[in-house]
Amino acid sequence: MLPSIWFLLWGLLWAVYFMLDGFDLGLGILNPFVAKTEGDRRIVYNAVGPFWDGNEVWLIAAGGVTFAAFPTTYAILFSSLYSALMLVLFGLIVRGVAFEFRGKVDSPGWRRLWDAALFVGSFLPAFLLGVAFANIFAGIPIDEKGIYQGTLFTLLNPYGLLGGLLFLMLFLVHGALWLAHKTDGDLQQRAGATAKALWWILAAVAVAFLVATWYATRLYVNYLKNPLLFSIPIILIPVLTVGALFATRYFAGKAQWGKAWISSAVTIVSTTFFGVAGLYPNLLPSSLNPTYSLTIYNSSSSPLTLKIMLTVALIFVPTVIGYQSWTYRLFHPKITQEDLAYDEAY
Repeated sequence: MLPSIWFLLWGLLWAVYFMLDGFDLGLGILNPFVAKTEGDRRIVYNAVGPFWDGNEVWLIAAGGVTFAAFPTTYAILFSSLYSALMLVLFGLIVRGVAFEFRGKVDSPGWRRLWDAALFVGSFLPAFLLGVAFANIFAGIPIDEKGIYQGTLFTLLNPYGLLGGLLFLMLFLVHGALWLAHKTDGDLQQRAGATAKALWWILAAVAVAFLVATWYATRLYVNYLKNPLLFSIPIILIPVLTVGALFATRYFAGKAQWGKAWISSAVTIVSTTFFGVAGLYPNLLPSSLNPTYSLTIYNSSSSPLTLKIMLTVALIFVPTVIGYQSWTYRLFHPKITQEDLAYDEAY
C-alpha cells in the first residue's frame, strides 16, 4: 500500500511542477516573439518574476521523493539520463542567472545577452523533460544490472522527440495565456493571439502523441491489464484531458484568460497523470526485457522510511501549498508600465 501511495505522490509532484513552472518556461521561450519593446520585455520578466523560483521547489520535491522513496530508481534514472538531466540543470541555472543579471547593466547588448540566455534556459528544460518522460513511457534500454545501454542520442528517437514537442507546446500555450491574463493592451492582444494560434498546433501534436503512444509504449496495455484498479482513471483521465484542452480554446476565444489558464493547467496535470497511471506499477520500464524494469516494489525504500516520509510530507507539502498560494494571491494584479518604476521590478 505504501509504495502505491508514494507512486501517486511522485506523479502528483511532477504534475504540479509541470503545471506551475510550465508557464514561466513557456514565457521565457516566447519572450523574443511577443515582446516588441523594452517595456514589453520587462513586463514579461515581471509577470513571472515573483513565481519562477518558488515553482522550482516542486522540481526539487519531485527529485527528492524519487531519491527517498525509490532510491534504486533514482540511481539508475539519473545515471541513465545523466547527459539530458545535466542539460536541463544547466538550462535552469542559466535561466535563473538571466532573471537576476539582466537589469544590472544599462546596456542594450547586455540585455540582449540575457534575453537569449532566458530563451535557451527555458527551451532546454521544457523540451528535454518531455523527451525524458516520453522515453520513460516507452522504456529505457537498461540491462539486468541497471546499466544504461545507450547514449544521449538514443533518447532522441522519434517518440522521444514527439514527447519533447508535446511538452514544448503545452508550456508555450500555458505561458502565452498567463501573459494575456497578467497584462492589458497590445501585449495582451499579442499574447492572446499567440495562445490561440499555438493551441491548434498543440491539439495536432497531442493527437499524434496519443496515436504514437499506442505503438511505442505499453501504457494502454497497462490500463487494460488493470481494469479494476484503473476503471476510474481509464474513464476520467482521458475525458478530463480532452475536455480541459477544448475548454482552454473556448475560454481563450472568449478572452477569459484566467479561466483559459486554469483549463490549460488542468490539461497539463491530466496529461501527466495519463502517462503516470499507464506506467503503474513500473517506475522505469526496461525496453530490453520487462523483467529488468524497476517497479514500486523492487526499488522502494523500507516500510519504516516510507511511513516517516509520509508523515513529513503531510506536514510540509500543505505548508508549501499555503505559502505559494499566498504568493500568487499577493501578486495577482496585472502588470502595468507603472509597476516597472519600483526598485524591486526586473
